[in-house]
Amino acid sequence: MKSTNSRREFIKQASMGAGVAGLSAMGFSAKSYAKIIGANDRVRVGIVGFSNRFRGSLFPAFMNHAKAQNFEFVAVSDLWNRRRDEAYAYAKEKAGIEIAKYRNNDELFPRTDVDAVIISTADFQHALIAADAVRHGKDVYVEKPMAESIEDAKTLRKAVEETGKILQVGSQRRSAPNYIAANEYIRSGKFGDIKMVEMTWNVNQPGRWRLPELTKEIREKDTDWNRFLMNRPKVAWNPRYYLEYRLFWPYSSGIFGQWMAHQIDTVHWFTDLPHPRSVVANGGIYMWNDGRINPDTLTAVMDYGPANDPTKGFQVQYSSRFTNSAGGVKELYFSNAGSLNLDTNEVTSEGGLTQRMADQMGMKENLLEPFTLSNAAKIETSANTGSDPMTSLHMLNWMECVRNRKKPNADVVAGYNHSVANIMGHTAYETGKRVTFDDEKQEVVVS
Repeated sequence: MKSTNSRREFIKQASMGAGVAGLSAMGFSAKSYAKIIGANDRVRVGIVGFSNRFRGSLFPAFMNHAKAQNFEFVAVSDLWNRRRDEAYAYAKEKAGIEIAKYRNNDELFPRTDVDAVIISTADFQHALIAADAVRHGKDVYVEKPMAESIEDAKTLRKAVEETGKILQVGSQRRSAPNYIAANEYIRSGKFGDIKMVEMTWNVNQPGRWRLPELTKEIREKDTDWNRFLMNRPKVAWNPRYYLEYRLFWPYSSGIFGQWMAHQIDTVHWFTDLPHPRSVVANGGIYMWNDGRINPDTLTAVMDYGPANDPTKGFQVQYSSRFTNSAGGVKELYFSNAGSLNLDTNEVTSEGGLTQRMADQMGMKENLLEPFTLSNAAKIETSANTGSDPMTSLHMLNWMECVRNRKKPNADVVAGYNHSVANIMGHTAYETGKRVTFDDEKQEVVVS
């Protein structure tokens, strides 16, 4: 139950006269106070898409903090009747709550007593669903990638800017203490200028993003295929597109949107650079010829730096494969003085300029002082994240920002920027050409 002394009652009283003076004395106008959710108000949240990601990671992350933050799930919207029923049963089993079931967002979003939603649908749907949600007055937690097209990204950014609603993108590294410590360290200048970044995400998983049994069980009549397609081309029913969408463009860019989105976001965060100056990419389906469209192996090389100064900058090399897991998941930053390893959380002088090499040119050595970020941050994590403490911390940050009306760690601008980088990478892969971004027109340019 909501507190009887709720935010809504306070505003009602304030609008009657004496309360306005009280608000002014506290430094609030009635309008600004109306944006703040009181500590005693329960925040009612809807689930949009009862996905495996939601079930395995977002739900437990939410429940870790729901009681302390006074948040609760009240509804689910999913196009597939099976997922709606599963969400209802899961919430009842795990949290002892009964949630309302809706066939689509046109039924859920008009509910004025739903304050926020968590969106975990197919990749290409994230931006437009989130834009619809904020236009209906909801705060949003939306899974990454934020968008799979520039136009969809623009639509969501505009909706958030115009409504002022809180939107957190699921780039959970931004809420992890070791990554926060890395950001502070690089910004301090102690690391030196970044000269190279190497990122990998390697697995050997023929079943990654595959759901062969489920695709046999789903029936078109049990879902809403037309709604699922949204603004994508209208095609005949395909259960693999519906459930294994990560393997098929234009429903997902695959590795770019799923994995590079997480890792490239740290580059933007640490440097304040919004996107690459240019991208080239190559790859293909070299082993898992199971009908997929998106590659099982790719490499993208990105040039980063100030748009107006080509003499400054650094290169990012991103590679990922499904065919061999050697090397695992890595995020390595290099300066002239050494290395920052965000898998081990260690700063070392490895690769730095030694005195012997410096002497050849009459220079001084340039070597970092080694230390461990996880000690400074009091947490141990690795680059390979999913259902882990990072997601829980990121969910907590969103909850606190919803209640206090503050900017979340991974806001719509962060989401827009990683979407631009992903789209540039995917376009470079598809065309085989060098890709840049026109900041004035906000569009991808193929050279």
